Amino acid sequence: MNGPGVTSPGPLFIRDRGWGMKILLIEDDREAANYLTQALEEAGHTTHHASDGDTGYAMATGMDYDMLIVDRMLPRRDGLSIVEGLRGAGDQTPVLILSALGEVDDRVRGLRAGGDDYLVKPYAFSELLARIEVLARRSNPAEADTRLQVGDLILDRLSRKVERGGETIVLQPREFRLLEYLMKNAGRVVTRTMLLENVWDYHFDPQTNVIDVHMSRLRGKIDKGYASQLLHTVRGAGYVIRE
Repeated sequence: MNGPGVTSPGPLFIRDRGWGMKILLIEDDREAANYLTQALEEAGHTTHHASDGDTGYAMATGMDYDMLIVDRMLPRRDGLSIVEGLRGAGDQTPVLILSALGEVDDRVRGLRAGGDDYLVKPYAFSELLARIEVLARRSNPAEADTRLQVGDLILDRLSRKVERGGETIVLQPREFRLLEYLMKNAGRVVTRTMLLENVWDYHFDPQTNVIDVHMSRLRGKIDKGYASQLLHTVRGAGYVIRE
């Protein structure tokens, strides 16, 4: 599947190499926005979308995001104005600017407005994803260490591989995000509310057993058949992963 101005090198679910971030996409082209939203979600990122500049600016200033992807030509407020407004307010959230304007002067204007990177349309999704990873590492040096380990369970956030005792464990994207969050908080009890907000991006209780279902599947994959159990339920409190 290709979106306007986007070329895909193949099945996206094979090529995801990032780790889960909360991304705001400000793009007025509905088809391109739908494509990028799906692709970023398949790559393990939570993605919110705004279709015009005013809405995008309000969302960017009203919520916390790990990264912004901003189209330059937008209705109601252009992309460079959004970036300039954020930088003027002291917001240093990484911004990747997308634009069909690819001349040197255009790219310079985008970077001088406060953009961290500038990608010219048409572009390959694999390149956009790589640029996102670079910006994430640059803005969060601590994230450069992509390896998480609890006992003999190892999760590599860059390659998105999980192993236990040298054996590969295949996880679905949501299961990977769930395990990643648990391992980032290894030894600490994480509540259902924390999981809903950080893994599912829910800021309300959906009144479903979605956490229980995914936790059961995850436990079956990382604990079943191994001598020691790593994932524990803390009754009345939440869950914890520990040796």
